[in-house]
Formats: sequence, structure tokens, C-alpha cells
Amino acid sequence: MASALPFSDDKTGKLGSKQVQHSCRFCDTPLQQLVVDLGMQPLCESYVEHDNLDAMEAFYPIKAYVCDSCHLVQVLDFVPAEDIYSHYAYFSSYSDSWLVHVRDYVEQVVPRFSLDRNSQVVEIASNDGYLLQYLAEKQIPVLGVEPAANVAQVAIDKGIPTTVRFFGRETAKTLVSEGKRADLLIGNNVFGHVPDINDFVAGMKILLAETGVLTIEIPHVYHTLGGNQFDQIYQEHYSYYSLIAAKNIFEAHSLRIFDVDEISTHGGSLRYYVCHTNDSSKPVEESVARVEAMEREAGYDTMDVYQAFDERVKETKRNLLEFLIEAKRQNKQVAAYGAPGKGTTLLNYCGIREDFIDYTVDRNTFKIGKYMPGVHVPIHAPEKLEETRPDFIILLPWNLKDELMNQLDYAREWGAKFVVPIPELKIYD
Repeated sequence: MASALPFSDDKTGKLGSKQVQHSCRFCDTPLQQLVVDLGMQPLCESYVEHDNLDAMEAFYPIKAYVCDSCHLVQVLDFVPAEDIYSHYAYFSSYSDSWLVHVRDYVEQVVPRFSLDRNSQVVEIASNDGYLLQYLAEKQIPVLGVEPAANVAQVAIDKGIPTTVRFFGRETAKTLVSEGKRADLLIGNNVFGHVPDINDFVAGMKILLAETGVLTIEIPHVYHTLGGNQFDQIYQEHYSYYSLIAAKNIFEAHSLRIFDVDEISTHGGSLRYYVCHTNDSSKPVEESVARVEAMEREAGYDTMDVYQAFDERVKETKRNLLEFLIEAKRQNKQVAAYGAPGKGTTLLNYCGIREDFIDYTVDRNTFKIGKYMPGVHVPIHAPEKLEETRPDFIILLPWNLKDELMNQLDYAREWGAKFVVPIPELKIYD
């Protein structure tokens, strides 16, 4: 991932010394249609140490726009990727359901694409080796490319070969010069984290073997907007994709989507299967036309669906605050589970601090003992729930609600209720 390309002064604003992009990061069309304004927000993974609670935090306007030319939804670019991802707080292996998901993926792709000891698999943004470990178990050569040194070290300690660098044209050229060409190139939930889309996709084109397959998983904007999942919008997620937008981007780089899976992760995602345009060995599956038709029928190739989103977001905020106000007036104790990036967006947008939520808990030891960015809700180990026995537990990673409610089944012993804020407020006994 590389920082955004410079644009001419008439297409940018400025925040301090950082240029702010006001044109589409793919096609350079001026951005005019606002999708949602989530106010001023801190970086979602910038957890606060106790000693820094009184220090100044950086806040950035989170405004999502849609390009009326290529239909890419995107936030304005205030922070370079290098400032966000060189040291990161997200470790994929802390989610049990996510590990099941990627293990199932490995069991699917290995036979489908005839991967063996003579193949080369490369994962971009390979995190802590959560996925590549399952391919390595099958004696398939793997390589991770991960920009966050602290996260990459976890993978290296597992024996997963990992290079610490951002991905783009130059990284791809370096890997090719070292004899690496990817028979399977993987990018899970990284495509939206890329400010310079064209550099990133050009790099994938270079690294992909002649008959290789690229798989990309990313939340589907059809569900992000249709499911009112506004908390997935933050500075670290630069772009939000429909199949319509993704096809435009890949085709511009002589790549072709030949299959697509609808998957349940992150509230509804798509997995794209991509090859070189001139690779005749991979015919386009029916799924591509079906998903594209679904998007067009719902209006994702027009402006109407984007214009209606902002008011739905405001209503969600009102409903959540009404619930919390009433709970506190009844002297109920409210805690939360999880400290994900989406939780930062939700709490800051709604103005929810310790006046409404006493604390949250998380399994990630990197976050325990720190505080949520902006709102400073303290983060404890999960055992805190049993100590204080709250009346309500808000599930901030709502996309994992089934997994979390199973993990927290013991909370039913004291009558705790689970609160899921997205896509609409629901309370589970």
C-alpha cells in the first residue's frame, strides 16, 4: 500500500501539511455526492494509554462520498497509510469464527486451483499468519506481505515467511525479481485500506502468475449501506466497494473478475476471483452477472440509494441513545464487549462515553488496559464481566454476535441481556 498520489490544488483541500483528496482515488472525478457525515473522529485503532488520557488526540472529519462516474464509495484521505498500518492493533487470530472461515477457504481453494508443493501462495496484509498457517500445514509454499512490524512478527514466530513492507508496484517488482510469482494471490479485507488503488492493483497485476488466481474479500457496500452498517466507515477504510465499482477498477488494469462468492463475514462480504484478462482458462461464472444485476436492481448504479443513507444513520443514533438514557435512569449497569474499529466509530458518532457505558472488554491483550479512542471508555479483560455482572452487554463487533453470545452464555446466570446496535437496535434475553 502506498500513500495517495498528489493531485492538483483545485482538487484538494489541506489539513495542516496534509493534502486532502477531493477527487475519486480511482478515476479522478471530482467528488460531489455525500453519502454520510459521521462528524469528527479519531483513528479507530489509536487506543489511548492511561498516562495519555489528558493529552490531545487528533480527530478527522469522516465524510463518505460516492463517485458519480465509477460508483466507488470513499472517505476523504487525511492520514497516509504509513501512519496507520506500520504499527497496528488488530490481530486476526483472536476471532475463532474468522479462523474457521479461512480454514474453510483453504479447504476450498487448494483442490479447486490444484495447489501443491510446486505452487506459490502470497497473501497481502497477511496479519499474524492467521490464514497462511493452514496452507503451510499442507506443505504449500507461502509468503506473507504485512506492513505492521509488530503484527508480522507474530506470524514470523509461527514459522510463516513474512516480509514487512507496504504493497504496490515497487514491492511487486521486488518480489518478482526475487523469483516470486503468485499462483494464488490473497487479499482479505485489505482492498478498502488502500489509498492509492491504482498502484495497489497494478502491483497485483505484476505479481500474479500468468494463469494465477487472485482472491479478494471485502465488505459489500450493498450490505454496508443496505444493512445500515455505518460503523464500518472510518479513516482507515478508504474505500467501500460494489461489484460494479470493483469491475471498473480491475478491468482498467487488464484483470477480470471470473467468479464471486457472497459470504457472511463483516455483515456481508464478497469474495472476488480475479485473473488476467487474457487468461482464457477461466470462463466467467454466472455469479458475476447475478450479483451485478442485484446491485443494479437495488440502485447502486444511481445516486438514489446513496442519498437515502444519511438519515437512516441519524435514526440509529437516536434509538441507541434513547435506550442508554432509559437504562441509566433505571440505574442499570451497561458494559460492552469488544474494542473493534467499528466500535470507535459508533461510540464517537453517538457521543457515548463512561456516562453511558462503564467499560468494554476484549480478548486482545494489546488493547487491555487502554482506552477507546476519543471517548476514553476503559478496556478490560473479559473476566471483568463476571466481576461486575452488568445488566446489559453491548456487542460492539455485532458481526460476531452469534459467536459472542455463545462465549458469553454464562452472563445469562445473572440475567444479563445482550444489545446489538447494528443494523438496528435489538435486545436479546
